[in-house]
Amino acid sequence: MPRILAADDDDLLRELVRLRLCAAGHQVYSFPDGATALAAVPDVAPDCIVLDMTLAEMSGLAVLSALKADQDFAHVPVIMLTDRKGQDDVLAALRAGAADYLVKPFFPDELSLRIASVLQREGIGAQAWPRGRSAAA
Repeated sequence: MPRILAADDDDLLRELVRLRLCAAGHQVYSFPDGATALAAVPDVAPDCIVLDMTLAEMSGLAVLSALKADQDFAHVPVIMLTDRKGQDDVLAALRAGAADYLVKPFFPDELSLRIASVLQREGIGAQAWPRGRSAAA
């Protein structure tokens, strides 16, 4: 079962992401801020990380940069899930090493599919692909 670490400061959205990804067959660890999420990475050993750009304590971009600078975790794919949709934000995240970028509001099934795609590219296990339609988050 793939391990997903997710960080978002919005409690409701964080819970939605956790529930949907658990339903898709992932083991999910969720955190309300960037510093706590980054500190948990060695213990969680995630297969993929989902980060908001605007996190308390440490921004998602700062977490991403710290991960990519660490030889032990630079290989972990990171998907940015954020309401920041400006070209500068998208390009900054991709240049910093994000594997994907998804703008809120989003379709939970789209997030599941993007995670599955990233994990498949990384050669991490067979994924549970979501079925059916769902409303935007």
